[in-house]
Amino acid sequence: MTTVPRAMTIAGSDSGGGAGIQADLKTFAAHGVYGTSALTAITAQNTLGVTDALELPVSLVESQIDAVATDIGADAVKTGMLSSAAIVEAVAGRIRRYGFTNLVVDPVMVAKGGDRLLREDAVEALRTLLIPLAALVTPNIPEAHALTGIEVRDVDGASEAARRIVRMGARAVVVKGGHLDGPASDIYYDGRDMKVLTVPRIATTSAHGTGCAFASAAAAGLAKGMDTRDAVGRAKRYVTEAIRHAAPIGRGHGPLEHFYHLPE
Repeated sequence: MTTVPRAMTIAGSDSGGGAGIQADLKTFAAHGVYGTSALTAITAQNTLGVTDALELPVSLVESQIDAVATDIGADAVKTGMLSSAAIVEAVAGRIRRYGFTNLVVDPVMVAKGGDRLLREDAVEALRTLLIPLAALVTPNIPEAHALTGIEVRDVDGASEAARRIVRMGARAVVVKGGHLDGPASDIYYDGRDMKVLTVPRIATTSAHGTGCAFASAAAAGLAKGMDTRDAVGRAKRYVTEAIRHAAPIGRGHGPLEHFYHLPE
């Protein structure tokens, strides 16, 4: 019997469909992985920004994870918007309970439009409780600064931030360089090898949810049995092409084209 790879996303909902749970499930599907979800928050959101949000009760977040884990299971788990220290603690507890080892942590802190999605008290919980469980952590430059205290202005700074995050317990990290000048260079580090992944920067307004798609694509690779480095390389290529093929949607930061590879 053929086994279908399974991945679970634990994150917030984006009503505009460009990021969060919606982007994660699209990305899983685009990679041939069966996606499940546990919502942590509901946001009223579009390409212009977040207008409202409701954090879900911790017990409900736990119940969603339990429901998936005890029936469908997960070959990989990806976390996104976790909102509060209490939710971070609950998610870390469930990751340990069910022995999920292919954990990709996208430390979502601020939305593309600047709206804060993670409370200050949750940053320390992320550092001490969730990152040590991670196979891969995927911060952008502001998130890497918040986690490590390093002002990342170039590849060297990103490399040092990557080292510090691995010292927190993560098995590997990608510091995404989209906020730096020049080409789109991400720093991959697994405690042994440091690699710069560079592609030409694409001029576009369709970049909402790139972090979600990148982390979910990497999780999909892990769910299918790829090693972390190969999963990251494929995720980088996927996001680059999803940006390249994106058509403008909305009046602000539009979404990617998650299914660019499918025939029309």
